[in-house]
Amino acid sequence: MEAPQWRSDVPSDTIRALGDLVATSIVGQQEFARSLGLSMMDLICLAHVLAAGDSPVTAGDLAARAHVTTGAVTGILNRLERGGFVTREPDPADRRRVLVAAVPAAADRVRTVYGPYYARLTELFAQYTPAEISLVTDWFTRAAAVTRTYLEEACET
Repeated sequence: MEAPQWRSDVPSDTIRALGDLVATSIVGQQEFARSLGLSMMDLICLAHVLAAGDSPVTAGDLAARAHVTTGAVTGILNRLERGGFVTREPDPADRRRVLVAAVPAAADRVRTVYGPYYARLTELFAQYTPAEISLVTDWFTRAAAVTRTYLEEACET
């Protein structure tokens, strides 16, 4: 495999490229949400539920992760439940809390929409060595942590 040509080692160029990726991804996420009959915030919350796998999440956790009020998350969950994406039930340990779980077919519906895009990303990753992919994964993980910390410190729900 031929080594990729690196475009720049200047952080400002990398931040600009990241900004382009984020902006393009937002447009893409809007299109994915639309094709599933969801809003962007609905899709964000559904992604958190799907990421939890077989472990239900609380409505409060979704509100915190999505940076919305608990009232707003109630509307989101109403739409996701009506759309057949999630179920919710009272937490047996604390009846004031609501547990949210993905409907098994929801993951399949999402995979149908995201599958072609993920296939293209997989083709892109095939152009990199395992060490390079590991580095990118580490950077994404750390950048997500920086972003979450920033949101917690600088933004209120």
